Amino acid sequence: MSGSRARRQAVVTGLGVVAPNGVGTEAFWKAVQQGEFVLGPVTREGCTELPLKVAGEVAGFDPADLVEDRFLVQTDRFTHFAMAAADMALDEAHLATDPESPFAIGVVTAAGSGGGEFGQRELQELWGRGPQFVGPYQSIAWFYAASTGQISIRGGFQGPCGVLCDDEAGGLDVFAHAARAIARGTDAMVAGATEAPLAPYSAVCQLGYRELSLAERPRGAYLPFTADACGFAPAEGGAMFVVEEAEAARRRGAPVRAEVAGHAATFTGTRDWADSREGLARAAKAALAEAGCAPEEVDVVFADALGVPAADQAEALAISDALGRRAASVPVTAPKTGFGRAYAAAAALDAAAAVLALEHGVVPPTPNVAEVRHDLDVVTGEARSAPLRTALVLGRGLMGCNAALVLRRAGDGPH
Repeated sequence: MSGSRARRQAVVTGLGVVAPNGVGTEAFWKAVQQGEFVLGPVTREGCTELPLKVAGEVAGFDPADLVEDRFLVQTDRFTHFAMAAADMALDEAHLATDPESPFAIGVVTAAGSGGGEFGQRELQELWGRGPQFVGPYQSIAWFYAASTGQISIRGGFQGPCGVLCDDEAGGLDVFAHAARAIARGTDAMVAGATEAPLAPYSAVCQLGYRELSLAERPRGAYLPFTADACGFAPAEGGAMFVVEEAEAARRRGAPVRAEVAGHAATFTGTRDWADSREGLARAAKAALAEAGCAPEEVDVVFADALGVPAADQAEALAISDALGRRAASVPVTAPKTGFGRAYAAAAALDAAAAVLALEHGVVPPTPNVAEVRHDLDVVTGEARSAPLRTALVLGRGLMGCNAALVLRRAGDGPH
């Protein structure tokens, strides 16, 4: 293992994205920066007659082009996304297993829906044709941990591995797990979250969420922070990262894209969305404290943006609680209003957008949102160019988890 444990800083050296608005980092960032709106009618087989009418679907993704056949037959669409995005991130980081140090790299992912499409197909075979028609991979492909397992097997990564099932907050919590593993001596972690919740079984399960938008028009389905907010439109896809020990990355000449500066998580339960105000504010304050970052040093906030009036109000107040006077002037954005909220992968995609925003000095807009009813400087219309050093990313789960992540531009330490 490399580096002094007292100074083991976690940094992002690779990034891979599979999203409704683009496959690959370049396509994703171009769409996010331009505020492209790609929410549309649900078209997945078996879902078109359900009350859920609008979602963000990944188009033009053929897993056979990116994943070996022997892995495809064992895995669900959410793991196809994860393996493809992980490959992109590893390629960007120029990272591969060293046969002499197989325990130097680990994997941690987050997932909420698991492999619903694969599981439904196998259960239909079970009840329609009999147990002899159910394949052996049914026991693993639906499981939340499938992506972690398959990424580690394909890459030969034998370091610390784990999976988080804490809903949307998991897409940020993976960074804390990765940073903790690095602090304890691991050289690098493949971390992130992907979801594929648009199979019939998965979609029916979501109908129990009171926060789910059942709007029929794409433009009216996901409008957080506005008077017309009526819930969120779900999405599939996600993002994977290579999180690496900084000195190890620099020694091998890897590009350092951002520093993982701080993280915190809280739990406020499911009683009322107003209760999330205190928990989200506490998470944000603790993440900033861990990063050694004062509120006035936050340059952009990537909002959770649930799209439920009470939740939006609670988030606006939490931002105010955490940032004080800075809250009224800091740019706030939610790029996912253009492509949907992908459960655990929603926060991972926000983190991807934050890394790219810091690199390019651009705050992307919040697509399809115009008049905001809260005292926030929500970026609408066009992107804003600005010198960005520090990004605060917020996430809340439907089950009551809250998380905050502080990312810092590469090379910019605490003031």
